[in-house]
Amino acid sequence: MVMSKSNSWWQAVKFTLFSVSAGIVQIGSFSLLNELLHLIYWPAYLISLLLSIVWNFTLNRRYTFRSAANIPVAMAKVLGFYAVFTPLSTWLGHLAEGAGVNEYLVLAVTMLANFVTEFLFCKYVVYRNQENTRE
Repeated sequence: MVMSKSNSWWQAVKFTLFSVSAGIVQIGSFSLLNELLHLIYWPAYLISLLLSIVWNFTLNRRYTFRSAANIPVAMAKVLGFYAVFTPLSTWLGHLAEGAGVNEYLVLAVTMLANFVTEFLFCKYVVYRNQENTRE
């Protein structure tokens, strides 16, 4: 299905809004794990990232891409993305935090990189030719 520029723009807006809500889930859970449980950066980051992934996947599949794509296949593709993104971002975040960069700044930069790359991956890989197939 060919999408118009206005549909693509609206899709990007919805993805942004849902990503903001996933960001709130990630920041909130990271803060609880970091401040209350005093976990070191990487386990707090991993747990909070997993929570935000599930949240974001669910909302964007249903409302942004309106896809009837096979859920296990779509989730496997997203997990493939995170199989690359997560170790790389965890390692780089750990290095940055170990070098004295504030853990919340590290988290913010990582979340921004995640937002941009995940949108492109979802649009052009996960839901390619399967957008707006949900009734």
